[in-house]
Amino acid sequence: MKLMEDAFRGILNGDLERVESAVRGALKAGAPAQQLLNETLIPAMAEVGRLFEEQEYFLPELIVAGKAMQAGVAILRPELISSGAVATIGKVILGTVEGDLHDIGKNLVGMMLEGAGFEVVDVGIDARASTFVAAARQGGDLIGISALLTSTMSKMADVIDAVTEAGLRAQLKIMVGGAPVTQGYADRIGADGYAPDASSAARLAKELLNL
Repeated sequence: MKLMEDAFRGILNGDLERVESAVRGALKAGAPAQQLLNETLIPAMAEVGRLFEEQEYFLPELIVAGKAMQAGVAILRPELISSGAVATIGKVILGTVEGDLHDIGKNLVGMMLEGAGFEVVDVGIDARASTFVAAARQGGDLIGISALLTSTMSKMADVIDAVTEAGLRAQLKIMVGGAPVTQGYADRIGADGYAPDASSAARLAKELLNL
Protein backbone atom coordinates (compact mmCIF):
# COMPACT_ATOMS: atom_id res chain seq x y z
CA MET A 1 0.00 0.00 0.00
CA LYS A 2 1.41 3.35 -1.08
CA LEU A 3 0.21 5.05 2.11
CA MET A 4 2.23 2.64 4.25
CA GLU A 5 5.30 3.40 2.13
CA ASP A 6 4.57 7.11 2.58
CA ALA A 7 4.47 6.67 6.36
CA PHE A 8 7.73 4.71 6.27
CA ARG A 9 9.46 7.37 4.17
CA GLY A 10 7.95 10.11 6.30
CA ILE A 11 9.62 8.72 9.40
CA LEU A 12 12.95 8.34 7.62
CA ASN A 13 12.72 11.97 6.49
CA GLY A 14 11.40 13.26 9.82
CA ASP A 15 8.29 14.53 8.04
CA LEU A 16 5.69 14.54 10.82
CA GLU A 17 2.84 15.86 8.67
CA ARG A 18 3.47 13.25 5.97
CA VAL A 19 3.39 10.48 8.58
CA GLU A 20 0.17 11.75 10.13
CA SER A 21 -1.52 12.07 6.72
CA ALA A 22 -0.36 8.64 5.57
CA VAL A 23 -1.35 6.87 8.77
CA ARG A 24 -4.81 8.46 8.79
CA GLY A 25 -5.25 7.63 5.11
CA ALA A 26 -4.17 4.02 5.59
CA LEU A 27 -6.58 3.57 8.50
CA LYS A 28 -9.40 5.06 6.42
CA ALA A 29 -8.51 2.66 3.58
CA GLY A 30 -8.94 -0.26 5.96
CA ALA A 31 -5.38 -1.09 7.00
CA PRO A 32 -5.35 -2.63 10.51
CA ALA A 33 -3.67 -0.45 13.13
CA GLN A 34 -1.56 -3.36 14.35
CA GLN A 35 -0.28 -3.96 10.83
CA LEU A 36 0.62 -0.29 10.42
CA LEU A 37 2.52 -0.39 13.71
CA ASN A 38 4.36 -3.67 13.16
CA GLU A 39 5.01 -3.46 9.42
CA THR A 40 5.55 0.27 8.94
CA LEU A 41 6.29 2.41 11.99
CA ILE A 42 8.49 0.01 13.95
CA PRO A 43 10.54 -1.09 10.89
CA ALA A 44 10.97 2.56 9.87
CA MET A 45 12.37 3.46 13.28
CA ALA A 46 14.63 0.41 13.18
CA GLU A 47 16.00 1.67 9.85
CA VAL A 48 16.56 5.11 11.40
CA GLY A 49 18.53 3.41 14.17
CA ARG A 50 20.64 1.53 11.64
CA LEU A 51 21.41 4.70 9.71
CA PHE A 52 22.35 6.46 12.95
CA GLU A 53 24.71 3.70 14.01
CA GLU A 54 26.36 3.74 10.58
CA GLN A 55 26.75 7.53 10.88
CA GLU A 56 24.57 8.22 7.87
CA TYR A 57 22.13 9.93 10.23
CA PHE A 58 23.07 12.17 13.14
CA LEU A 59 21.34 13.50 16.24
CA PRO A 60 19.04 16.01 14.47
CA GLU A 61 17.76 13.31 12.09
CA LEU A 62 17.24 10.93 15.00
CA ILE A 63 15.20 13.48 16.92
CA VAL A 64 12.87 14.47 14.07
CA ALA A 65 12.38 10.86 12.99
CA GLY A 66 11.45 9.92 16.56
CA LYS A 67 8.91 12.71 16.76
CA ALA A 68 7.40 11.70 13.43
CA MET A 69 7.12 8.10 14.60
CA GLN A 70 5.48 9.18 17.86
CA ALA A 71 2.94 11.23 15.90
CA GLY A 72 2.00 8.13 13.94
CA VAL A 73 1.72 6.01 17.08
CA ALA A 74 -0.51 8.64 18.69
CA ILE A 75 -2.99 8.27 15.82
CA LEU A 76 -2.90 4.47 16.03
CA ARG A 77 -3.21 4.23 19.82
CA PRO A 78 -7.03 4.61 20.05
CA GLU A 79 -7.46 1.99 17.33
CA LEU A 80 -5.06 -0.38 19.02
CA ILE A 81 -6.85 0.01 22.34
CA SER A 82 -10.33 -0.46 20.89
CA SER A 83 -9.25 -3.58 19.02
CA GLY A 84 -7.48 -4.99 22.07
CA ALA A 85 -4.21 -5.09 20.11
CA VAL A 86 -2.13 -3.17 22.61
CA ALA A 87 0.42 -5.84 23.44
CA THR A 88 4.00 -4.61 23.57
CA ILE A 89 7.23 -6.57 23.57
CA GLY A 90 8.19 -5.35 27.05
CA LYS A 91 7.92 -2.57 29.60
CA VAL A 92 10.86 -0.27 30.34
CA ILE A 93 11.14 2.12 33.29
CA LEU A 94 13.32 5.01 32.20
CA GLY A 95 14.74 7.95 34.10
CA THR A 96 17.63 10.32 34.82
CA VAL A 97 19.17 9.91 38.27
CA GLU A 98 18.75 12.17 41.28
CA GLY A 99 20.71 15.41 41.00
CA ASP A 100 20.84 15.32 37.20
CA LEU A 101 18.45 17.50 35.21
CA HIS A 102 19.44 16.41 31.71
CA ASP A 103 16.79 14.70 29.63
CA ILE A 104 17.69 14.91 25.93
CA GLY A 105 19.50 11.57 25.89
CA LYS A 106 16.83 9.94 28.03
CA ASN A 107 14.08 11.21 25.76
CA LEU A 108 15.87 9.92 22.68
CA VAL A 109 16.23 6.50 24.28
CA GLY A 110 12.53 6.56 25.09
CA MET A 111 11.62 7.33 21.50
CA MET A 112 13.84 4.55 20.18
CA LEU A 113 12.42 2.07 22.69
CA GLU A 114 8.85 2.98 21.73
CA GLY A 115 9.85 2.70 18.11
CA ALA A 116 11.10 -0.82 18.82
CA GLY A 117 7.75 -1.80 20.35
CA PHE A 118 8.36 -1.26 24.06
CA GLU A 119 6.02 0.42 26.52
CA VAL A 120 8.02 3.17 28.22
CA VAL A 121 7.33 4.50 31.71
CA ASP A 122 9.35 7.72 32.00
CA VAL A 123 9.98 8.70 35.64
CA GLY A 124 11.63 11.91 34.49
CA ILE A 125 14.75 13.75 35.62
CA ASP A 126 16.22 14.11 39.10
CA ALA A 127 14.59 10.77 39.93
CA ARG A 128 15.37 9.24 43.31
CA ALA A 129 16.12 5.55 43.68
CA SER A 130 12.79 5.19 45.46
CA THR A 131 11.04 6.60 42.37
CA PHE A 132 12.49 3.87 40.19
CA VAL A 133 11.50 1.26 42.78
CA ALA A 134 7.94 2.58 43.03
CA ALA A 135 7.58 2.38 39.25
CA ALA A 136 9.09 -1.10 39.18
CA ARG A 137 6.56 -2.30 41.75
CA GLN A 138 3.86 -1.51 39.20
CA GLY A 139 5.43 -4.02 36.83
CA GLY A 140 8.22 -3.90 34.30
CA ASP A 141 10.86 -5.91 32.51
CA LEU A 142 13.78 -3.49 32.40
CA ILE A 143 15.06 -0.31 34.02
CA GLY A 144 17.05 2.22 32.00
CA ILE A 145 19.12 4.69 34.06
CA SER A 146 20.69 7.83 32.59
CA ALA A 147 23.31 10.24 33.96
CA LEU A 148 25.14 13.01 32.14
CA LEU A 149 27.24 14.33 35.02
CA THR A 150 30.21 12.55 36.54
CA SER A 151 29.02 13.79 39.93
CA THR A 152 25.70 11.94 39.60
CA MET A 153 27.00 8.62 38.27
CA SER A 154 27.10 7.13 41.76
CA LYS A 155 23.33 7.49 41.94
CA MET A 156 23.07 4.72 39.36
CA ALA A 157 24.50 2.29 41.90
CA ASP A 158 21.99 3.62 44.44
CA VAL A 159 19.14 2.73 42.10
CA ILE A 160 20.48 -0.79 41.57
CA ASP A 161 20.95 -1.26 45.32
CA ALA A 162 17.43 0.00 46.04
CA VAL A 163 15.91 -2.33 43.45
CA THR A 164 17.85 -5.22 44.97
CA GLU A 165 16.79 -4.34 48.53
CA ALA A 166 13.17 -4.16 47.37
CA GLY A 167 13.43 -7.77 46.18
CA LEU A 168 12.84 -6.84 42.54
CA ARG A 169 16.30 -7.37 41.07
CA ALA A 170 15.74 -10.95 39.94
CA GLN A 171 12.81 -9.96 37.74
CA LEU A 172 14.31 -6.85 36.17
CA LYS A 173 17.19 -6.23 33.81
CA ILE A 174 19.01 -2.92 34.30
CA MET A 175 20.87 -0.96 31.65
CA VAL A 176 22.74 2.31 32.05
CA GLY A 177 23.97 5.07 29.77
CA GLY A 178 25.08 8.68 29.51
CA ALA A 179 28.13 10.67 28.48
CA PRO A 180 30.44 9.76 31.40
CA VAL A 181 29.29 6.13 31.66
CA THR A 182 31.37 3.25 30.33
CA GLN A 183 30.99 -0.51 30.06
CA GLY A 184 33.53 -0.86 32.84
CA TYR A 185 31.49 1.34 35.17
CA ALA A 186 28.33 -0.57 34.30
CA ASP A 187 30.10 -3.81 35.23
CA ARG A 188 31.35 -2.37 38.53
CA ILE A 189 27.91 -1.30 39.73
CA GLY A 190 26.22 -4.52 38.68
CA ALA A 191 24.20 -3.32 35.69
CA ASP A 192 23.20 -5.88 33.09
CA GLY A 193 24.25 -3.72 30.18
CA TYR A 194 25.58 -0.40 28.91
CA ALA A 195 24.50 1.50 25.79
CA PRO A 196 26.51 4.43 24.37
CA ASP A 197 23.60 5.91 22.42
CA ALA A 198 19.85 5.75 21.91
CA SER A 199 19.88 3.37 18.97
CA SER A 200 22.10 0.82 20.67
CA ALA A 201 19.96 1.15 23.82
CA ALA A 202 16.92 -0.13 21.95
CA ARG A 203 18.91 -3.03 20.54
CA LEU A 204 20.41 -3.80 23.96
CA ALA A 205 16.97 -3.83 25.57
CA LYS A 206 15.88 -6.51 23.15
CA GLU A 207 19.04 -8.52 23.75
CA LEU A 208 18.68 -8.35 27.52
CA LEU A 209 15.12 -9.65 27.29
CA ASN A 210 16.05 -12.28 24.68
CA LEU A 211 13.69 -10.78 22.10
